[in-house]
Amino acid sequence: MNQNLENTYNLSSRKRRIVAFIIDHYIFSFLITSITFLSLGSDFINETNFSNILSKMLPVMGIGLFLYFSKDAIKGISPGKWIMGIMVRDENNSSNVPSFGRLFIRNLYLIIWPVEFIVLATNQHKKRLGDKTAKAIVVKNPNKPAKLPRILALVVAGFTFFIVVFFFVGSVMKNSDAYKIAIIEIEKNEKIQSETGGIKDYGIMPTGSINMTNGNGEALLSIKVIGNDKDVNVDVYLIKEGNGEWELIELSKH
Repeated sequence: MNQNLENTYNLSSRKRRIVAFIIDHYIFSFLITSITFLSLGSDFINETNFSNILSKMLPVMGIGLFLYFSKDAIKGISPGKWIMGIMVRDENNSSNVPSFGRLFIRNLYLIIWPVEFIVLATNQHKKRLGDKTAKAIVVKNPNKPAKLPRILALVVAGFTFFIVVFFFVGSVMKNSDAYKIAIIEIEKNEKIQSETGGIKDYGIMPTGSINMTNGNGEALLSIKVIGNDKDVNVDVYLIKEGNGEWELIELSKH
């Protein structure tokens, strides 16, 4: 592609393309992960049969990956490209959008994204391997929306990501057997009952971690205990061996 063609097509800068890719990656990864976990249910962490989990995950992830590689199907513009004001067009006619098949094949090359980034950074025509195969170019969108709506869309997407992750992780923890055993142990603890003046409730979301490997588990939970007289934060450490029950190892206030 010569300099005249570049001027005619108003090729996108490499920086805009990379930022658009990062935005798309996080948006679609978030959607795929969210839908996958919703299909598993918030109590999936208690499932001991990994094949059951896998049978639910694979179909959802397959659909998610199909959508990921189809992200430019609407007018050659993905969410990230819309935010960055760029779009995919046919290299022989910048007014035409490549066919769905060509767009899909173009995005399949993102599987080897480190290689694609290197090619994009070094290619004088600002093309990666997927662009060459699909005979496509990425150009500036002459009809891009105003900057404010695009910035707001990016902020809302980021905020939504963190809120959903926070509440989903908290919900998974509260539905876990480890959390339920921790609550039982807290309510049996006379010192906590005395210090709080009687337990009234618990914090909205526990924090910490629950790790499971081949039926064995380790959980470290930090739980806010709301009392009639005073609130306290309690750390609970539990382990699980084989297919047995969770067992309390340590309980402490902080």
